[in-house]
Amino acid sequence: METLSYEIIINAPKQKIWDILWGSETYSEWTKFFNPDSASTIKSDWQVGGKTYFVNAEGAGMVSTIDSLEKPDQIIFKHLGMVDKEGNEDTQSKEVMEWSGCFEKYILIDFDGKTKLHTEVQVEKAWRDHMDEGFNKGLQIVKELSEVR
Repeated sequence: METLSYEIIINAPKQKIWDILWGSETYSEWTKFFNPDSASTIKSDWQVGGKTYFVNAEGAGMVSTIDSLEKPDQIIFKHLGMVDKEGNEDTQSKEVMEWSGCFEKYILIDFDGKTKLHTEVQVEKAWRDHMDEGFNKGLQIVKELSEVR
């Protein structure tokens, strides 16, 4: 397992960037590079210890929990397993147990009148190129949406 980090400086306040990251209208825009064939959505109760689903248009994807939440400064997701399009969760299979417990962090920091968006994700080495493309292109979309709207 390795931890990948990404940062971008955005000329917008933290709250605006937070809203772009997690808004129902904008989440699928910046995450489209992770799964170009199917729009991604996030479904969450926004509670520490609750359930969060990162799913495609068919409803399949990952089930996670929020490990830490301080709006609009940071959110840390802990990935628990997979969910299929019928809503069945897999948190115990051998494949899932190899990466279950990995974190994905979003930290927004006041930076010289702007905001630094810092992200970290723990992944298997085989997923590095996929994550690099998704985050590098996706965070650029977050920047564009935050600075325009």
